[in-house]
Amino acid sequence: MTNASVKQVLDGAIPAVGAGLAGFLISASACAPEQPRNPEVVPGIEVLAADSAHILVGLRVGLITNHTGLSRDGTPAAQLLLEAGIDIRVLLAPEHGLRGSGLPGQVVPDTIDPASGLPVHSLYGERLTPDTALLQELDALVFDVQDVGARYYTYVSTMAEAIRAATGSGLLFVVADRPNPIGGELVQGNVLDSAFASFVGLFPVPMRHGMTAGELALMFNDEFGIGARLLVVPASGWDRSAWADQTGVPWIPTSPNMPDLESATHYPGTCLFEGTNLSVGRGTERPFQQIGAPWLDAEEVIAGVVPASLPGVRLVPVSFTPRGADDGKFEGRRVRGIRLEVTDRGTYDPTRTAVALLREIQRSAGADWAWRAAAFDRLAGTDQLRIGLDSGASLDEIVEGWATARQSFQQNRVQYLLYP
Repeated sequence: MTNASVKQVLDGAIPAVGAGLAGFLISASACAPEQPRNPEVVPGIEVLAADSAHILVGLRVGLITNHTGLSRDGTPAAQLLLEAGIDIRVLLAPEHGLRGSGLPGQVVPDTIDPASGLPVHSLYGERLTPDTALLQELDALVFDVQDVGARYYTYVSTMAEAIRAATGSGLLFVVADRPNPIGGELVQGNVLDSAFASFVGLFPVPMRHGMTAGELALMFNDEFGIGARLLVVPASGWDRSAWADQTGVPWIPTSPNMPDLESATHYPGTCLFEGTNLSVGRGTERPFQQIGAPWLDAEEVIAGVVPASLPGVRLVPVSFTPRGADDGKFEGRRVRGIRLEVTDRGTYDPTRTAVALLREIQRSAGADWAWRAAAFDRLAGTDQLRIGLDSGASLDEIVEGWATARQSFQQNRVQYLLYP
């Protein structure tokens, strides 16, 4: 999609469907922001069912969704579309399954949705993309899954792979968009090196990209040559500065270890610790809000991190005991840890904070420290972060080295942004 076509959409000149059009949008009536923010944000799936169902009438549709694909009153996306007269033939589920209860990395089997009676094809496990045979029985795919705004989260990778598959089979692809829960203004962290592309980061975007799934779909489709017949149905009433708790849309834990907005806020940074021998708080009530290990000297680490360089966050020594953790780290053992508490989310940079902590913990831990190098490099989207930390590079040297690529990304993303 070009700059001109996005501008035309936002100005109200909606382009018509055409075989050569890389991406187009259905407009949603915008609601003027209220204070504090707008409590009338309407998810794209509701806009699609109420105002735009005609685009799917007469088509055989597959719906990619999970437990987050709900209306504001809790109606599942499948029910909304079926009641709108859409011929839903199959549901497709990302990581964690249709109910969102599967463990991270766990193979999700095909099943039947008891609520709708529809078959559910897994897109996480034996396959990461819809089968060609299944797509031959469909005319369109609809995506309605809540993302969390960090590159590592696999839901947008599922979306990207499904867009590719739809293109190969000639299907229309529709994204029912939802707000970015950690806001759409802040862009932080490094841009992925394409040599390290994986399912926890397919394309060169920053750790915290500040975009919605629909905006990312437009970018992926255009920038990386997918070329799908892509349609995005925006959420109505959202502005980029609004976080999830300012939208009026109830928070749904997006996966077993993403229970609330606090965890999502820290996740663009603390997820990096998955590639080390520290716990990220899995198996506790505060996953991704705390990190630790039995050997960690939390007080020494906190003292070694210059508070002035980490605005918007408080670091607190804590202890916790992982129980039922799905990462195999310190099950049932008392862990000495550091809890991260947001004091000003407008100035907080979880990616910078994570690097500061990685650097200081590695220094203080000595022989107790260990990388899970392959996993860390996949998450970091490069091996240069790990190499820089091993070589003793300063926090500013590491983080400032990300700036040029990130600024280029920010300039480029403007043409794909759908919300003020």
